[in-house]
Amino acid sequence: MTAYFDLMAHDRQTRALAQVAGRLSWDQETMMPRGASEQRSEEQGAMAAILHARRTDPRVGDWISAAQPEDAVAEAKLRTIKRDYERELKVPAELATALARLTSRSQGIWADARASDDVALFLPVLKEVVDLSRDYAEAVAGDNQTPYDALVENYELGITADELHEMFDHMRPGLVALRERALGASPAPEISGQFDADTQIALANDIAARFGYDTTRGRLDLAVHPFSSGSGDDVRITTRIAEDDPFNCIYSTIHETGHACYEQGIDPAYRMTALGSGVSMGVHESQSRIYENQLGRSRAYCGWLYGQMRDRFGDIGVADEDAFYRAVNRVHRGYIRTEADEVQYNLHIMLRFDLERALVAGDLDVKDLEAAWNDRFEADFGYAVDKPSNGVLQDVHWSVGLFGYFPTYSLGNVYAGCLYKALSVQVNDLHGSLAKGDPTPATTWLRDNLQTHGGLRTPKETITHACGEAPTSAPLMAYLDEKFTALYPG
Repeated sequence: MTAYFDLMAHDRQTRALAQVAGRLSWDQETMMPRGASEQRSEEQGAMAAILHARRTDPRVGDWISAAQPEDAVAEAKLRTIKRDYERELKVPAELATALARLTSRSQGIWADARASDDVALFLPVLKEVVDLSRDYAEAVAGDNQTPYDALVENYELGITADELHEMFDHMRPGLVALRERALGASPAPEISGQFDADTQIALANDIAARFGYDTTRGRLDLAVHPFSSGSGDDVRITTRIAEDDPFNCIYSTIHETGHACYEQGIDPAYRMTALGSGVSMGVHESQSRIYENQLGRSRAYCGWLYGQMRDRFGDIGVADEDAFYRAVNRVHRGYIRTEADEVQYNLHIMLRFDLERALVAGDLDVKDLEAAWNDRFEADFGYAVDKPSNGVLQDVHWSVGLFGYFPTYSLGNVYAGCLYKALSVQVNDLHGSLAKGDPTPATTWLRDNLQTHGGLRTPKETITHACGEAPTSAPLMAYLDEKFTALYPG
């Protein structure tokens, strides 16, 4: 057992250092002074070099060969470490360092370009990121993998781009039909007014706590692009505020709370081990999306939220709970993925999936990306992008090299549909609790059936274990059809 325990000790320290590196990224998004970007790039590069050296230490291979796990949990830890070790060995140290340094710098350039709607400012560094990401993908791709599949595997083990493409093609007609039905019907009401920033943050903190976010082990801060980071006893989430649109803050907070509660809900015995974080980004997204949509946008929860909005902000421009529910779930024209309604959200993901797959394959040049985005958006949504910050510059992901990440958002929606089908049957008086602003019965079910297990199983096994059946897109599409046909009866 010496080899096994030596491996676990080494891995634990490596994961602790990775948490520190993650904290540098959180700080860069929230509190870092603008002038520190070049120095932060060097810091991130140094951390990447240290982590790569530890992850490819020859002793790790020796320990893996000699280790003798005694139970299923130990076997799962060893399996995950072995997979990561073999993958990391394929990446040259100088490439790992260069990619970390570049993406730290690129993120700041993207933020400036987005603020000024200046695509030309961003494209040169994006080309560098794409080139290095392609080098990375080619280094780690297996014999039967495309480079893009190798990137997807960073975020979702066990699925290929072809499988995702088939799933998206299956979902698209139903989503388009629902969208056309909704946009052709009488428009839903909209809330109106000015919504004080401090009051929004106070409400966001209250909502996060009600969904189970433990702020003795977490924070809620502001960022340009809402995100979640960290695990265990130090989980950080961010939101953003628009004083004419409180839903931006409210639903970004609920979404990121889903991510945070997953990390906080993992069995403490797994902390700082290979099983001590969410098993994949698709499963992670299933938690954020079910918190945000099936729970947070339900008729029952919207009834409670309407009372909170009236109490805190006064007149919000809608007459009653039913009108408020329709306003929350309004299907409308728009450019921004994170602000999209449930019907159109996955169409935004499909656009990004196809474009980034073409970028990595070399079928689309970075210099042509804006035109390709604008053409595809107009073809898919029926109107033209008005400015880059509403188009190709809206998301942070490509600036930090997260190619292969976008499809996990839609995969998370699919998983969330499966989970909601299961918990709707198994949780007593679900809607009665939500009507009181209490999602605890649902979030407890999710914690007990999914979150606590961390990385013990593969992504598909994790969903199958929780739901009692293998995941498909059918439950999601049935949920959307029932909800939005009722909202927009024609």
